[in-house]
Amino acid sequence: MPGAVDLRVEHRPDGLGVGDRSPRLSWRLEGLPHGVEQVAHEIEVARDGDETSRTTGHGSGTSLVDWPGAPLRSRERSHVRVRSTLSDGTTTPWTPPLVVEAGLDPQDWAEPFVSPSTEASADGPRPAHLLRARLDVPAWAVRVRAYVTAHGVHELEVDGERLGDDELAPGWSSFEHRLRYRTIDLDDVVRPGTGSVLGVWLADGWYRGRLGFNGGLWDVYGRDVAVLVQVEAHRADGRVERLPLEWRTAPAPVVATGLYEGETHDARLEQPGWSLPGFDDSAWEVPTTLPRELFTHALEEPPGPPVRVTEVLRPVAVERRPDGRVRLDFGQNVSGRLRVSAAAPRGHVLRLHHAEVLEGDALGVRPLRSATSVDTYVFAGTGEETWTPRFTLHGFRYAELEGWPDGADPSTVEALVVHSAMTRTGWFASSDPLLDRFHENVVWSMRDNFVDLPTDCPQRDERLGWTGDIQVFAPAAAFLHDSTGVLLSWLRDLGAEQRAQGTVRNFHPWLECGFPAEPAAAWGDAAVIVPWTLYERTGDLRILRDHVASMAAWVDQVDALTGGTGLWDSGFQLGDWLDPAAPPTRPGDSATDAHLVATAYHARSAALVARTYELLDEPAQADRCAAIADRARAAFRSTFVSPAGRVVSDTVTALSVAICFDLLDERQLAVAGARLVEKVVESDHRISTGFVGTPLVCDALARTGSPDTAYHLLLQTACPSWLYPVTMGATTVWERWDSMLPDGTINPGEMTSFNHYALGAVVDHLHRVVGGLAPAAPGYRHVLFAPVPGGGLTHASAEHLSPQGMVRSAWRREGDVLHLTVEVPPGARGTVRLPDGSAPVEVGPGTSTHACRVRPAVDDPVAPRRWNVHDPQERQQMIREGVAS
Repeated sequence: MPGAVDLRVEHRPDGLGVGDRSPRLSWRLEGLPHGVEQVAHEIEVARDGDETSRTTGHGSGTSLVDWPGAPLRSRERSHVRVRSTLSDGTTTPWTPPLVVEAGLDPQDWAEPFVSPSTEASADGPRPAHLLRARLDVPAWAVRVRAYVTAHGVHELEVDGERLGDDELAPGWSSFEHRLRYRTIDLDDVVRPGTGSVLGVWLADGWYRGRLGFNGGLWDVYGRDVAVLVQVEAHRADGRVERLPLEWRTAPAPVVATGLYEGETHDARLEQPGWSLPGFDDSAWEVPTTLPRELFTHALEEPPGPPVRVTEVLRPVAVERRPDGRVRLDFGQNVSGRLRVSAAAPRGHVLRLHHAEVLEGDALGVRPLRSATSVDTYVFAGTGEETWTPRFTLHGFRYAELEGWPDGADPSTVEALVVHSAMTRTGWFASSDPLLDRFHENVVWSMRDNFVDLPTDCPQRDERLGWTGDIQVFAPAAAFLHDSTGVLLSWLRDLGAEQRAQGTVRNFHPWLECGFPAEPAAAWGDAAVIVPWTLYERTGDLRILRDHVASMAAWVDQVDALTGGTGLWDSGFQLGDWLDPAAPPTRPGDSATDAHLVATAYHARSAALVARTYELLDEPAQADRCAAIADRARAAFRSTFVSPAGRVVSDTVTALSVAICFDLLDERQLAVAGARLVEKVVESDHRISTGFVGTPLVCDALARTGSPDTAYHLLLQTACPSWLYPVTMGATTVWERWDSMLPDGTINPGEMTSFNHYALGAVVDHLHRVVGGLAPAAPGYRHVLFAPVPGGGLTHASAEHLSPQGMVRSAWRREGDVLHLTVEVPPGARGTVRLPDGSAPVEVGPGTSTHACRVRPAVDDPVAPRRWNVHDPQERQQMIREGVAS
């Protein structure tokens, strides 16, 4: 039935414990007849203790609609539903009610942290702890809520049953500044008038576990591990009472656990029934109470989804090894853990080893560096026992079981995929299976690296929130998943640490683990580009309002570093990181002038901040930042562009940056476009860009009239290329173009990962140019459909679940005719630009079809040869032709 669906609040997956006291509402319309859209809406809010109110609004807007009526009070609950009046005169049914409940105000917190360990033991994986408290719920309680957070990571139980499915809660934030908590509904798990038991598993996690590379750091945020649980009961008259909790603690059977190292669980130490009423905890200790005034971090509600198990994989191959181990191949590189079920004698030890790839018929563990990634289970001998680690995480495709019990079936072992529970919102498909597999690899790398914050890799001793990686990948991330909540949370850390440290560091949360702390272009510019991208893709102007101070602070800092000249030619820079020509041991040795990159990014970020101030109606600030952008643009031209239009460094990255950042005049643009084609052809249509140039080169070619060259680059399979890893069996995006060499050996560089999303940022080009679906107004209120066929593709499509609803673009070539089908959701409009250059057509809402004459796919320019690196004869020919070594 046509109607309003997916009612939601802010950028959250649910409405329980929202931090905004006037949260905005969003919904979508589905199943409407062609051309029909909303002309008005009605919002019904039923507040606790108040009469139900209804508010009417006019127009087609269904995204981020203002909260009707007075702001919510602390803890206040309301039931909200929406219906729409349509342009055909009909009214949709009401949406199912959404519970929207405010979290706590700062002054509402009364419970202290309780800690089973206030002084960490020696460096190394440390044990987890159990805590239990009796919970007596009064008979008069009509609602019971728990507000929970921790110094460390926790898992909750009530009366012996796990409570919720969050993993590694409360996640990782800049704990000096902000600590997130969850609001948990206990109504369905406790009975008023009876006694229950609240149980907590607690471990170090990011708070005091090892973090970072070069050996890492321990106890970054404190030497305690602690939990804060505040339980409140609501009376029918609205009064709230805090329920007393008297905690006891004991060692957990998790005798050692670390995010990098793995987890050891000794089932012989389990205490059955420990979180059930009636359990004798007289031998347990009383935990230490930590006064809350010792801690400066603010307690706040999470703006995004929790980390959860999102998928379960079974092995696609099982092999018994000569050394007695059992090797499992799950067919996909993931971030997660194993779940095993088996029976074994008491004291039998099972070890689980993890790796992303195989090298020389062995697990390729060298890229893990010091992240040993071994889980150990000691059986209790009670029959079949099922176990998965609680407080560790691994990046792996392969696992080896050491000590697998005789008679147990290893094919029953499961890989649990663990990451932030984001909704998938973007898809791409084409007639090229390698290109489609590459796109799916990018999707997987995003999933594996969005574990509470956007990280660089899920497997080695790093897993940090690198600014440069997400800066280049943000457009792809915003298309593929509803990642706004995760990124807004991370941006809060960036802003808090920027204010405290005076600059944007190269990753956030920041750790002093040996990496340079100086500001670096393309990395620090994430402070500007990530919020701008989120605004473009969501239409949420509040994102810019909330982050403009951080955005402007970065631009002003760089302006000061240039002495007001606009030329950023000093200090530490990362440049075009991981240029494929750089030596394995010196990934920053790019052929592109790092100061060219720095000045170009300064111009771009200043221009974006100027546009931000214009949107926020602050003309004086807009003019000030526009002047900074003009100075940087002029400095770029005078320093890095010759009078004839040639760009200094004369690299693909330098040319692509100059083109895509609008740093050239019309004559220079033509020269740069022609030279860019020459450089790509000179490299045999193989990649010659690093982190900075890779997201831009195909766009730069298309913008300067050379889409066929862009297709040749996209579809290349020789190394280095986007599709080379696909030919090598990759299921995620690699950190290096040659993380695995054609002979199957791992790149000798110390920094080698098989699961980085940064070089997959080019999928944004697949969505916008190949698939032909691009936002033309913030939040996809207007969509540009402008596919550019080529590369021998006979069809391609892109789909995105936008704030307005599903947007689709699908084309196919039949001989010399291109057929294009587009779909525009209610409340949006579209412009169709066909590749024959005919006049644009305005469309929407609804589905429409279009056709024009085009070059047949069989007549597309012949691409460079696509090698099969696994064929011995082809390998020898590649060596003879110099495309392999």
